[in-house]
Amino acid sequence: MNESLIFKTQDNEQKIIGKHVFGNLYDINENLLEDKEFLEKLVLEAVNIAHMNLVEIKAWSFGGKKGGVSVLALVEESHIALHTWNEYNYATVDVYTCGEQSDPQAAFNYIVNSLKPKRYQSFYADRSSD
Repeated sequence: MNESLIFKTQDNEQKIIGKHVFGNLYDINENLLEDKEFLEKLVLEAVNIAHMNLVEIKAWSFGGKKGGVSVLALVEESHIALHTWNEYNYATVDVYTCGEQSDPQAAFNYIVNSLKPKRYQSFYADRSSD
């Protein structure tokens, strides 16, 4: 594991800082939901905004009635996942990071602001080792 992801407390104890921001986006323009290249670029930009280090990014388009796109960015700090469903004009976003330097909320906000849902839900979980 990347040593920069380990935080030392005042007592010199080591712990992992885990920050998880995730949510649901509703009533998104269908043209955005099915544009694989746009969504892949969007996630890549979110990686940079959140001060993460990209390992690999993959994107897949799914056909059929429900169709959609999935984009997964594997980063040294953890991941960003974006999944869309055309039939429902709906997407889910999952941003999980370890370490003090990364900012999953900034990545989440960037994705939401770019997709412009009519409404969305946002959740936060502290996934630190302490």
